[in-house]
Amino acid sequence: MASTNSGPSEKKQAALDQKLENLGIRKTDLEEKFIKASGRGGQKVNKSSSAVFLRHKVTGLSVKVGKHRSLHLNRFLALRALAEKIQALQSGRHSSDMSDSDRKIQKQKRRRRQKTRKKLAGKQKQEDQR
Repeated sequence: MASTNSGPSEKKQAALDQKLENLGIRKTDLEEKFIKASGRGGQKVNKSSSAVFLRHKVTGLSVKVGKHRSLHLNRFLALRALAEKIQALQSGRHSSDMSDSDRKIQKQKRRRRQKTRKKLAGKQKQEDQR
């Protein structure tokens, strides 16, 4: 993976730059913002703007990455994620924006709603019988 003191290795960075060039993505087409991340990481994450928000002006696609404490690593991951989204758009395949964890959460919410409806319907029947 990446070294602990900085972002990704030069080899990975060069591969990403080549991928961006092949897809026709220029750095001038990107809007980049550095924002405060949330979640794990303690004071370092809470006080510094280490999360990266990237928006491709041409397609309007955007990505936010704040998984790591390192700004350089988050920037690399955001560029890679944006390149994958643009590649999926260009190739015409409609990859779902939802990750596996998002699908799991949606499934849990759906199950809870159904359970609540069933419970409320049972209470309504009891009141009607009175």
